[in-house]
Amino acid sequence: MRAGCLMVQGTTSDAGKSVLVAAIGRILHRHGISCAPFKPQNMALNSAVTAEGGEIGRAQAVQAQACGVPPSTDMNPILLKPNSDTGSQVILLGQSIGNMHALQYHQHKPQLLQTVLQAFERLQQRHGVVLIEGAGSPAEINLRQHDLANMGFAEAADCPVILIADIDRGGVFAHLYGTLALLSPSEQARVKGFVINRFRGDPKLLQSGLEWLEAKTGKPVLGVIPYLHDLHIEAEDALNRSQRTSQEAKLRVAVLMYPRASNHTDFDVLRLEPRIDCQFVRQVQDFKGADLIILPGSKAVRPDLHWLQAQGWPALIQRHLRLGGKLLGICGGFQMLGEQLQDPLGLESPPGSDPGLGYLNLITELRPQKRLLQVQGHCLGSEQRVKGYEIHQGHSQGEALNRPLFTLDCGPEGARNSDDSVRGSYLHGLLDQPGMLNWLSQWVLGQNLEDQNLEDQNPNATPFDYAQWQEREIERLADAVEASIGLEQWRQLLQLPDGCTQP
Repeated sequence: MRAGCLMVQGTTSDAGKSVLVAAIGRILHRHGISCAPFKPQNMALNSAVTAEGGEIGRAQAVQAQACGVPPSTDMNPILLKPNSDTGSQVILLGQSIGNMHALQYHQHKPQLLQTVLQAFERLQQRHGVVLIEGAGSPAEINLRQHDLANMGFAEAADCPVILIADIDRGGVFAHLYGTLALLSPSEQARVKGFVINRFRGDPKLLQSGLEWLEAKTGKPVLGVIPYLHDLHIEAEDALNRSQRTSQEAKLRVAVLMYPRASNHTDFDVLRLEPRIDCQFVRQVQDFKGADLIILPGSKAVRPDLHWLQAQGWPALIQRHLRLGGKLLGICGGFQMLGEQLQDPLGLESPPGSDPGLGYLNLITELRPQKRLLQVQGHCLGSEQRVKGYEIHQGHSQGEALNRPLFTLDCGPEGARNSDDSVRGSYLHGLLDQPGMLNWLSQWVLGQNLEDQNLEDQNPNATPFDYAQWQEREIERLADAVEASIGLEQWRQLLQLPDGCTQP
C-alpha cells in the first residue's frame, strides 16, 4: 500500500472522522512532519473560501489549520451543497458546475474519479503526508457502486484505512465488527485497526471487549480516545443544538434556523462568549425575546424566505423592531432583508421573483457566477479591523448600499436602514475577529461587552479572541489523541522511515 497517506473512515456519520484527522494533523505538525488534509467528497452547507478563490468544506479548512497549512481546493475536490431533499449544487475544485439530482450525480461519479485522484496526487507531492477523511460509512451498500467517498477512493489510491466508532452512541463493538464484515476481502485487508472515540469511565471495564474484538477480527484496537467535555471544533455540517444560557449574559441573540440555513459556524463565537446568550431558534413559539435577531446564510434563499413567512416570523420581527430590537442579516439573510429576490434562471429554486422583507432598499438577483472571495478592511467610523469571506451568487443593488458598514480592500460593503435598526452584510466569519463582538454590542446595546456596572467591573476583562480559542481546542484535542495513540504509531501507519519526517 502507498506510504505517506492514511484514510480515516467511520462506522457512522459523526463518529469522529473530522476531529481525528484534525488531531493527527496537529500531532504531525508539532513534530515537524508536513501534512495536509483531504476529503474526496463532502456534503455540507458549512463552507469556506480558499486564498485562490475556491470553495471547500468548512471541516477541511479547520483541518488545514490543524496541519499548519493554508486551505486549498485540492483538499476537498468535490463539495455537495444540498438545496433540496433530492438535489445539490456540485462544487468541483472550488467552483460550481451546476445543480444535480442525486441519481444524476451518482451516474456522473465515474467521470469525477480522475479529478479527485489528481487533486490527491498534487497534495502528496506538496506535503508528503496526506490525511484522508471518509464520509458517512463504508458499509452503505447502496452507495458502493462508483464510490468516491470511502473504500472506492481507498482502493483507487491504494491507501491504508483505520475505522473509528463513537462509543457514546452505544453498540460500538457491533458497529466496528459489522462494518468490517460488510466490506469486501480486499477492503478488509486495507483496515489496519480500530479507534474507539468518546469513551467515559474506567478503561479496565472496556478491556474484555477490546480483546474480543481483536480476536474476532484479527485487527488491533489502536487506541481509545476519552470523552472531551465541551470540546469545540467547528462542525462539518451537523448543528450543535445544545443551548447554553449564561447568567453573565448581557447581550441576548436569536439566530433563526430555516431549513437550508448555511454556515452556522458564523455564530460559534457568539455561543462561546459567556457574556452573550445566543440561541438557535426555529419555531416562533420558541422565541423568548432577544436584543438582536440574526438571519443567517441560506443555500435556497427564496424557499427559506417562504418558510419564514409561513411560520409567522415577519410579524414577530416587526414587533421586535418596534420594541427597540435590532436585526442583522448575513449573506442569504442579507438578501432577505431587501425589497425583492430574483432568481430568473432558477439557480437555487424554480425561476421566479419574490418580495423580500422590505427593511433595506435593495434588490438582489441571483446570477450564474458565484462570488468567492477572502476580504479584509475596517469598520466605518472606527479602526476596528474586519476580516471574512464571501460565498454568494446574489448581486445586490439599491440605495441602502450607500450606507455601508465596512471599508474593505475591494471597496465598501454592507448596508443599513435609515435609523440603523437593521444591518446586512455578505461577510461570513464577520464576528470572529477580536473586537467585533464589541462592535456588535455597541450597535445593539450602546456599550462594549466589557462595560459593567461599577459593582460588577472586572479590570481584567478583554475582548474574546476566537482564533486563540480555536488553537487551544485543537491543542487539547491533539493532546488527548496523542496520549492514546502516540507519534510512533502514526509513523508506522503512514509508513514513515525511522528518523525521517517525510516518506
